[in-house]
Amino acid sequence: MITIRNAKAEDLPALIAIEQLCFSPEEAATPEAFEKRIRLIPDSFFVVEEDGVIAGLVNGPVTESPFITDDLFQEIKENPASGGHQTILGLAVSPAFQKRGIASMLLTHLEASARVAGRETITLTCKENLIGYYESHGYFNNGVSSSDHAGAIWYNMSKSLQLR
Repeated sequence: MITIRNAKAEDLPALIAIEQLCFSPEEAATPEAFEKRIRLIPDSFFVVEEDGVIAGLVNGPVTESPFITDDLFQEIKENPASGGHQTILGLAVSPAFQKRGIASMLLTHLEASARVAGRETITLTCKENLIGYYESHGYFNNGVSSSDHAGAIWYNMSKSLQLR
């Protein structure tokens, strides 16, 4: 059975392992960053479990800015109760669980949670090879990001959460 729930401190070893499998050492969140995110933004840090095994994660703080800035990878503060822009700093699925729709489930769950909280948009950065994936989920490519996180070229992607 697959379930999605808020991340907990005891999930930290599994989360770190997944992050290190899915991202380069320069890109991966540190154990300290994950601990801080679990503590400060539990309302926007979700894990997916299959039969009790953590298969993936999605997380990010809510910001006033419509696009991710590099300082967010270090400085996290509690999310406001409503409004703002939901970011995604990390979406990762363990290789053993990939190609089964789990990342899509996590995106859908975070989007639904952000809508309930009255967020304006959901925003993330991705590498060029993932633009099509996010566009297939309704995200708009806003062009190259000013981010130089891990020395890579990132693209700003966003999706309106406002009812049309």
